Amino acid sequence: MLTIDPDKTVTAPGFLPHRTTLTRRGDGSLHYASVYRLPPVAEKTGNWLHHWAETTPDAIFIAERSGAGWRELSYAETLEQVRALAAALLGRGLGPDRPVAVLSGNGVDHGLIALAAQYAGIPMVPVTEQYSLIPGAHDRLIHILRTVEPGLIFVADAGTFAEALALPELAGIEIVAARTAGAPGPVTPLADLLKGDAGVNVDAAYAHVGPQTIAKLLFTSGSTSNPKGVPTTHRMLCVNQAQIGAAYPFLLERAPKIVDWLPWNHVFGGSHNFNMMLAHGGSLYVDDGKPTKAGFARTLENLSMHTGTMAFNVPMGYAMLLAALRGDATLRRRFFADLDLIFYAGASLPLEVWQGFEQMCLAERGSLPFMGSSWGMTETAPATLIVHEPVRRSGIVGVPVAGAVARLIPTEDGRYELRVKGPNITAGYYKDPAKTAELFDPDGFMISGDAVRFVDPADPDRGLQFDGRISEDFKLQSGTWVHATKLRVQVLEALSPWAGDIVITGHDRAEVGILVFPNRAALDEAGVAYGEAGGALVGPALGEALKPLLAALAERATGSSTRIVRALVLAEPPSITDREITDKGSLNARTILTRRAALLDRLYSDDPATIRL
Repeated sequence: MLTIDPDKTVTAPGFLPHRTTLTRRGDGSLHYASVYRLPPVAEKTGNWLHHWAETTPDAIFIAERSGAGWRELSYAETLEQVRALAAALLGRGLGPDRPVAVLSGNGVDHGLIALAAQYAGIPMVPVTEQYSLIPGAHDRLIHILRTVEPGLIFVADAGTFAEALALPELAGIEIVAARTAGAPGPVTPLADLLKGDAGVNVDAAYAHVGPQTIAKLLFTSGSTSNPKGVPTTHRMLCVNQAQIGAAYPFLLERAPKIVDWLPWNHVFGGSHNFNMMLAHGGSLYVDDGKPTKAGFARTLENLSMHTGTMAFNVPMGYAMLLAALRGDATLRRRFFADLDLIFYAGASLPLEVWQGFEQMCLAERGSLPFMGSSWGMTETAPATLIVHEPVRRSGIVGVPVAGAVARLIPTEDGRYELRVKGPNITAGYYKDPAKTAELFDPDGFMISGDAVRFVDPADPDRGLQFDGRISEDFKLQSGTWVHATKLRVQVLEALSPWAGDIVITGHDRAEVGILVFPNRAALDEAGVAYGEAGGALVGPALGEALKPLLAALAERATGSSTRIVRALVLAEPPSITDREITDKGSLNARTILTRRAALLDRLYSDDPATIRL
């Protein structure tokens, strides 16, 4: 339960209050750090697996849906299968220069392959499913495979991935599948690898794995160029869980449990959440649903059987979950019964969603939930700033984790450019010295490209709030700066529920506008009629729905840089094939504006499809 002091102090059991140091450097920058010391750090991820297999051998580590129930593996079963798989991988001559690539999504077998590769000192490369399943994205799959040159590729279902597996670029690479039916060529059953290899000394191989051994190669989203490989060492993964555990002592009090869909090819789901369960003896129930119209029913079905002690999601997922909880009293009670933390990332949580969870938790438990976020990137393993004392609003990313230092460089508009240094941060990009050189400043701080502000400039312990991507800001014709990322969050909240996402426009133009990706389900449910014309949705009902919301937003505007004057509703959703949206669901505004230049021109014309104030 949260205790709120009228002055400002907010406390909660199981969480540490923010305590920081702030030092002004000679060049005007600030160095910002936690006063807390980094606790002991595991040497490698296998240490966690061995510890829990010995301490709580029968506890469930990982589970996935299987028919009407679940396929569950205990820590002891996981270790046994990981060692067998590790022997089989080593027997095939895999190693630091011949990694394992995984093309399919989250699942028990994916988790076993990942841990086995790490156990044996073999980098594993999780690749987003879309690169295989969408023909137009095959170029990115090919780029990744050419970069890492895997010695083995794993898929859960060979038939589902048949088109990608038939690509000539995969010729000569052994394909392993849990389900082999429908394969376009020779495939090794995963069951064969689970037999192990008696000729391999697994213990000797495991002994050679150390902190600097590469555990995985994660690839960035590739929104503006080909994806970049980020070598992630055992040290980075283990340090980051120690940093998170220092911020969240409740993780040491009881084993956590999550029901989680977040993809393992991304650092949030695959490093932050997966390893949080492994490091703390927790249970990871794989949610094979998603926060989409087609997939959310499956999520609700999964939650009807298992709920967690922690909830991780993106804002869209929480908005959908909140609506479902309001209509299901039984699920509502189950969801909040053992919940320690509601954690969001990827974007700021809309105020109405934040307050909705607060009110619901108060009604169910008589206390406020602990809600928070963090800041990180693929390159940072990921958590580098984290909220670990209660806050009462969204958008706050917290204070540096133990052992990390943030360098804050003042900008002309009162914000700070964020740069970071710490043991959880990568040494550079895989086989890309030019991009590596661009990643760090002369003092070794990683250049993030993000902007932040202090929540309270007079009290650094209150932490930082995210304030946009510096590269996405632009100027109007008047020379006025528009902070596009920050403004986008405000506009999305104001246009709820009609807008699914938006792109802020106005570079070198007189006014700020928006291109709207509509929430068609909400429009249809409300009976808002519309048609299509030249790539835009049209109709007077659209204007009647959006104009009052834009007018209310304009009343709160502080000037031309925050006043939305015009909007155009797009008929075509963002395309992953054309790189308008990343595999983790974030928009690539630059590509959208380039690809849809004709629609942008229509937005700034007298076209009847344009909604104007």
